Amino acid sequence: MVPVSPIVHIVDDDKSFRTATARLVEASGFRSICYESGDDFLARLPVHEPGCVLLDLQMPGLSGLELQDRLAEAAPQLPIVFLTGHGDIEITVRAMKAGAEDFLEKTASREALLGAIERAMLRYRARLSDHDRTAALHSRVASLTPRELDVFGLIVRGRRNKEVAYALGTSERTVKAHRRSIMEKLGVNSLAEVVSIAERTHLLDGANPTLK
Repeated sequence: MVPVSPIVHIVDDDKSFRTATARLVEASGFRSICYESGDDFLARLPVHEPGCVLLDLQMPGLSGLELQDRLAEAAPQLPIVFLTGHGDIEITVRAMKAGAEDFLEKTASREALLGAIERAMLRYRARLSDHDRTAALHSRVASLTPRELDVFGLIVRGRRNKEVAYALGTSERTVKAHRRSIMEKLGVNSLAEVVSIAERTHLLDGANPTLK
């Protein structure tokens, strides 16, 4: 299968800027799609395609920051590079704190723009890889039986076998058997790895009173 080149999504109300930027990124080996507003982009929101967003800060309708807030929920995998003709330190700090990959003025050099795009694509690949690893961990956890999940929830909170057995009304021997099964299903060899999986899958965030 031929690798699909990433897409640079250019969201800007300035048609001439969109056109010029699209030519630049396509000459550099990327695909491009242009959008005249934040609403236009949301209406055609890309799904499951590698890419990044070049986003104008000031636009009619949704501003760049407002669109960034929407994308945090709708497409968190897409890195954002802000482009603006109005440098503003306060807005820059807010955008970066909210997860923007970079913040450039529209007068930035070709090299600076392409460098920002390359970094954004690297960030996309890293996020995708992390998402795939987390999905695989969720799949392993989902293979546990309800009783194994109870044991899992207690041991990752530091309970010893005796305490787990007491909490669940069973024997230490049974708890040990469950622990062995849990570690086999999760594909790990240590309690530290089990705890790491619980943290990565956010299972320690639950409020099951049995597991407190």
